[in-house]
Amino acid sequence: MATMTDGQSRSPGKGSTAANKALAAALRDAGCSYASLALRVNELGHRQGVDSSYDKASVTRWLQGQQPRGATPELIATVLSERLGRAVSPTDLGFHPDQQRPVAGRALVYGEDVAETLHTLAELGSTDISRRSLLGSVPFVAGALATPQREWLLWLLENQDGPHLAPVTGGGPVEQVHAMIGMFDAMDNQYGGGGVRTSIVHYLSTEVVPLLQRRGTAPHLLRLLYAAAARLGAMAGWSSYDAGEYGLAQRYMTQALRLCAEGRDRVLGGQILAGLSHLATSLGRPDEGVALARAGIATAKGAGSPLGLMRLYAMSARGYAAQGSARETAEALRLAEHQWDASRGAAQESVWVRFLDHHYLQAESALCFRDLGQAAQAERTASESLRANADRRRRQAISRSVLATAHLQQNRLDEAVGTATEALDTLATVHSERSIQALRDFRRRLAPRRHEALVQEFERRSRPVLGAVA
Repeated sequence: MATMTDGQSRSPGKGSTAANKALAAALRDAGCSYASLALRVNELGHRQGVDSSYDKASVTRWLQGQQPRGATPELIATVLSERLGRAVSPTDLGFHPDQQRPVAGRALVYGEDVAETLHTLAELGSTDISRRSLLGSVPFVAGALATPQREWLLWLLENQDGPHLAPVTGGGPVEQVHAMIGMFDAMDNQYGGGGVRTSIVHYLSTEVVPLLQRRGTAPHLLRLLYAAAARLGAMAGWSSYDAGEYGLAQRYMTQALRLCAEGRDRVLGGQILAGLSHLATSLGRPDEGVALARAGIATAKGAGSPLGLMRLYAMSARGYAAQGSARETAEALRLAEHQWDASRGAAQESVWVRFLDHHYLQAESALCFRDLGQAAQAERTASESLRANADRRRRQAISRSVLATAHLQQNRLDEAVGTATEALDTLATVHSERSIQALRDFRRRLAPRRHEALVQEFERRSRPVLGAVA
């Protein structure tokens, strides 16, 4: 192919025969230039920790038949799925499946056969722990979110009369699994998911999955075990998210949603969808975040858990705020507050949502106000969250970062940097990519004042934790 000028990109397929005809057709149908594809692939990759610097020449090579390395085929598929308005896979685009990481593709699928789901989870966990396939590099694939949502909602329509809550009975393997969940939760709250992730994955894949594969378990106990396994799968997803491994987070949460259907637990299903919503919004797809939250609301309505609904409305508010939709954000937060008022207390709620309280809603509201530029409200709610969550270091770190941004938005630089420095100190004991993201967001906002000595000193101090300034 001829060399293209910087000012324009040639439409694929015109005047040449591309070796990768599937990719050429997708580019043509999407109206996507070489340069815009390369730029978006780089943006998604950087957001997910994949370092790349593709350009128009890279796209030309892909069209000529070159197979991109690592996670790039999935990133290309994500970009073109966005542009086309429908999900396409790397295989659809003419890229050969990565034989070294077959489980990475299967783990994005909400499968009909639960036995296959268990096999996928066991293999995903084993491969993850051994790092044979460098699973941490697999990307978050927004286009793969539609099918699990659809399959889950179809299951929900077909099982409206099923039990909603999964009570824990005394004794036996169910109680043991719940005890382990409680221990992992405590460690996660204190130190962040990054520090406990491997233990959760190992326990799920080597202890709990074999329990579910064992024959002869009574149906009632089996249902409870499936619900507990779904909760562990969601925890594996959240802890992967906290470790900055977003593709793994999506895959564990997707498989957890499928297990949840076997557990017939609508409250937990709503919470797994809340986790996927949080992930999508944080990774630049707030539209998907809102859709997932709405699917969760449809799931949890009538399931006897106002606290679960409070969280889902808060997640929809986060998605609306990230899109700059102030009216929709305010309405979602109002509905979240209404659900908090409707709750009769944690003891009357599902075991899966008892950790939620009004201070959680304050912390999420502060993030919404930050994203909307409503600095005074962000300052008030972040301050309240800080006072209430002294024993939760991750939430403290995030709320301090939000408070620092609120100070900055009100042109109070000294207070902003002082509060951000406190957040930085908190991160010394918390292994949480979510906390780091919040503080990086603050640091990016300092760019217009980078000439000031106070800002330069903060950037110097933050570099070992947050990385180099972009």
